Amino acid sequence: MLDMDIINIKDNSNKLFYIGGVVRDEILGKKSFDIDITYVGNAIEYCSKFGEVIQENPDFGTVRVNVDGKEVDFASTRSESYPKKGHLPVVEKIGCSLKEDVLRRDFTINALAKSVTTGEIVDYTGGLDDLRNKKLKVLHDESFIDDPTRIIRGLKFSIRFGFELDEHTKKLQENYLADINYDMSYKRVKKELVETFNLNSQLAFEKFINEKIYKLVTPFDVSLPNINIEKLINCYGAEYVWLVYIGVLGDLSHLPLTKVEQKILDDVPINVLKTDFDLYKAFENTRIESVLLYAILKDEKGARKYLDKLCKIKISVTGTDLQNLGIKPSPKYSLIFDEILKLKLEKPQLTYDQEIEFIRHSFF
Repeated sequence: MLDMDIINIKDNSNKLFYIGGVVRDEILGKKSFDIDITYVGNAIEYCSKFGEVIQENPDFGTVRVNVDGKEVDFASTRSESYPKKGHLPVVEKIGCSLKEDVLRRDFTINALAKSVTTGEIVDYTGGLDDLRNKKLKVLHDESFIDDPTRIIRGLKFSIRFGFELDEHTKKLQENYLADINYDMSYKRVKKELVETFNLNSQLAFEKFINEKIYKLVTPFDVSLPNINIEKLINCYGAEYVWLVYIGVLGDLSHLPLTKVEQKILDDVPINVLKTDFDLYKAFENTRIESVLLYAILKDEKGARKYLDKLCKIKISVTGTDLQNLGIKPSPKYSLIFDEILKLKLEKPQLTYDQEIEFIRHSFF
């Protein structure tokens, strides 16, 4: 749980409020590292007095201040609208009422505020009841239409806190997923997918597929793979955990992938690899995420064999050894190395001397 008192702000205005996730987490007794403070009014003008100003963003009314050695972000209360549904909102007013500010948020449990001055909890939307009842409830019926990424955030919160959508919110989600506006900000979609699936939760993925939330990414039908991805990742590890899950969808053309992320997908073999040599050659220069996706999509047994056994096998001879044997550098080197590799995959105990003897016997 975040100790809010570690921030030394002496203020009697009763216009400063902790807001959103930090209040939610404190009530739930969970640790939080976010310190979000909102000022009812213009934060840039008012909050600069608390310390050295590090950064200002007048368009959003935010200011970052060094308060006793800690960087604290202060935000002005603001109201927003969505002139283009599914994309970033525009700021309509900076310095609006606290109620107007919280009503632009995603779920009631994230619309709670706590006075910095008095410690009083301000709840305009019934968020406290929803926390007690473990319910996720949107603030208005246009919520998912304005910002479809809230559907993925709802999934994330359901996994983190063990909450479920209330019936009306669930119906709104189902209605949206049946008629999706694909003109949306996929940069925001990707951000939410990364945060959600980096939790490495099989339950999250099952809900993602079964509730058809995946339709936000691709219009094509996707079925649940017959493999526990969470256990697979726990067994072998991965840096891009989220991509192992989302790569199962196949069509990620909407998402703004990096070169590394795209290469992970491109390196997944299209067909089942029949031999140990084919497995080795396919994966020897790839990231583990490509191997895990192959396990999920094509051949779990073959992928595990590569990761458990084959990838540990290395030939000993080098190009220098071939030159010392009198073989001039040429494309023939690759052929020789491949033949040695095939032999060593069959006989992993093969020694360096035996490799040299094999070359002398086979290529002279």
